[in-house]
Parts: sequence; structure tokens; C-alpha cells
Amino acid sequence: MNKQTSEFDPRLKHVWRPYTQMQTEPTPLMAVETCGAQIKLSDGRWLIDGISSWWTACHGYNHEAIIAAMHKQLDDMPHVMFGGMTHEPALKLAARLTQILPGSGTENALQHIFFSDSGSVAIEVALKMAIQFWHNLGAPSRTRFVAFQNAYHGDTTGAMAICDPDEGMHSLFKGAIPEQIIIELPETADQMAAFEKLLMGGQRELAAVILEPLLQAAGGMKFHSPETLAAIANCCAKNNVLFIVDEIATGFGRTGTLFASEQANIMPDIMCIGKALTGGCIGMAATAASERVFSAFLSNDVDVAFMHGPTYMANPLAATAANASLDLFENGERLQQVDRIENTLSEELEPCRKIPGIKDVRVMGAVGVVQMTSPRDIDWLRQRFTEENVWIRPFGDVVYLMPSFIINKDELTALTRAVVRVMTEWSNRQKQDQEQI
Repeated sequence: MNKQTSEFDPRLKHVWRPYTQMQTEPTPLMAVETCGAQIKLSDGRWLIDGISSWWTACHGYNHEAIIAAMHKQLDDMPHVMFGGMTHEPALKLAARLTQILPGSGTENALQHIFFSDSGSVAIEVALKMAIQFWHNLGAPSRTRFVAFQNAYHGDTTGAMAICDPDEGMHSLFKGAIPEQIIIELPETADQMAAFEKLLMGGQRELAAVILEPLLQAAGGMKFHSPETLAAIANCCAKNNVLFIVDEIATGFGRTGTLFASEQANIMPDIMCIGKALTGGCIGMAATAASERVFSAFLSNDVDVAFMHGPTYMANPLAATAANASLDLFENGERLQQVDRIENTLSEELEPCRKIPGIKDVRVMGAVGVVQMTSPRDIDWLRQRFTEENVWIRPFGDVVYLMPSFIINKDELTALTRAVVRVMTEWSNRQKQDQEQI
């Protein structure tokens, strides 16, 4: 722990923080209150949140409808185990999700919801589900997965195995986790042909293909087209390989439709959701399975059942928050807000293209990305954004915005102006450093 941090608050030495070198980290900011699209610090400043608390607070902070519903549920029953018991909030939420997930109403729709408490666990559930699906069908050798470069699916062991092993944050564990098949995302005709050849040749060992649809988020905010997504899904179906979509970051309106998969008109075998599921108020995730997948676990033999059960699975308080969050999507206003955000980001981030050292500027739904030619001065960038009274957390070679959908025009413009201003300063710093070499 650095001296500055320990002098700020000695209690900080007891907390091990995420993705942080604890010996050198700058003093973390002390948040004391949230409201709308802003976070209040202990020194009285308000920061406009440009990343909605790791992409969760889609309705902004402290939405009165969600808070009120949680207060009532807290008085009635904050938690009860889900083994051998059930409760109304979970039953209601599961039924509602099946009505809005891609393919609703079709023969092989995502009709079966397995709840968990975090996105990483939802991914683990999906992987186990896919492996046991084939085992139950008499194909126990089908245990491997195909994933893609720049993928990120979580920090637990199984999830790490399907992340990019070289570019991701999990390269340290290479050799200690199961090695899966990681390939370049097939976007050209030749790449797609090679992908199909891989699936055709691996039908004895492949359990599933897994992909973040349209947006590979934590792997570098990489975009791909609905056509690419559809081609991958069709190839999986043609070659009898399960297709898993990870909509933990992309779901609930972030890419412009309620779920990114809708833009390619696909219906996966398994889907993972989380993050914005509860509007950012409490942790919850889910893994949704098709009738085809679910039916493979039905038997008089208990060993065929799916043996997994998070302690806080289907937590009533979280399910209540999720139901209240879904209420806020029903009138379509949120997707209209996403459309407005997309237009503003497209217009107001465009000047970054002219800044030396900027490689790309791209926008999809309520996601705006400014990509640098190389990752430099990340700590300086983060500090400068805070000085601009905005909360933006660059990582790798990207500065990105994923704000709450309720953000107003002035707040959003404050974010985009801060990005343009700080990236201009960053570019000038790079130029000065090069001149001194």
C-alpha cells in the first residue's frame, strides 16, 4: 500500500481491490452518495458517471421504482434458499424473461432460467450445462469450447479458459486452466470457411461455441456485425454444435435493441445475462436454456439432473429488483434514450478522429469508444478525467463511454467534451515525449 493511500484512510490497507497493483495504486475515491447519472465524493464533488458502474446502472442510480420495490421485499423476505423452495419474485421474473429473450414463442425458445449471483457464475453454469448436455446424450467426449480472440467472459476458472489467453488479463494462468480453442473472429468468407471446417472436424470433442454478440466488451470494446453473428450461429446449428451467447454486458438495451442477438435474428441454445438485469442495484445473473438443452436433463435417474446451486440463487430481493427494472423497459422509452445517446456519441466523439494518436472512434447503441494507437498514461488519463468531474475508466488502449440511459443531454455532452479535451492533452503529451527522445 502506498504511503498516500494509507495516510488517507488506514482502513484501506485491509481491502484488496480489483485489477489493482496494491503497492502503487493512487488513492481511491471515496463515494458517499449516488443520484441519477452521478456519483458524489466525500469532498463534496459530483462526478458524471460515464460507465454506469461497470455497465450495470442502466436506469441511473437510486431509481425510485426499484428502490421502493426492494424496500417492500426487504421487509417481507430478503432471502430464502431455492433448493426445495420457490417464491413469487423468482417465478415472476423467470416467466417474464422467457417472454422477452430472443426467439420467444418459437419451438426452441429460451424457456428455462437458471439463476445465479454473478455473471462469471452464469458463464460457469452455461459451460457445465453444455458439457453435461452431451454427456446425457451419450457423447461424453464433447467437452471443449470454441471462443474468440479479444473475448472476455469472467474471472472464474472455467470463464478464464474461454477468454483470450494472450491479450486478456488471464495470461498468467495459462497452463493452469483448461485449454480451449481460441480463434480469430471469422469476419471474412475465408475465415468463415475455416471456422466451419473446424466445427465439422471437431464434432466428437466440441461442446459449444461461445461469443459476446456484436460487442466484445472488456476485451477491448471490439465490434462485429450482425451478419457475422448470424453466420456463426448458423454454422453452429448446421454442424450440431451448441451456441452460447454471453449477453451479460450487451443485454438490456446497451447495443440498441433489448438484446444484441435480436439484431442478427438468431436464437442461441444458451444465453447468459447479468449486470443490468437488476438495474445495477444488487448482484444477480441468469443462464437461459432452450427446450432442446433442458429436455436432455429430464430423467428418472437423479445423476442426469443438473447438479449446480449457488447459495444465493434466485435471491428474492434481487429478483424483485430485476422485475422492477423490467417494468422500466416495457414502454420502450429506454431504447429511445439509447438511440438518442447513440446519435450524440456519434456526433460529439467525431472530433477525436482528428487527434494524432487516435486509431479509431466507434459507436454502437449506448457505447462510445475512442481507441488509441497504444495504451499509455492510463493512470494519468484516469486522474485527468476525475479532474474534469467525470467518472471514466480507460483500460488497455481504449477510452470508452457506456452511460446510464437516463443521462440528460448536458451530462452526456460534459462526458464527450471531457473525452475530446483530455485526449487532445494526451496526444500533446505523447508528442512532447517523442520530441525528448
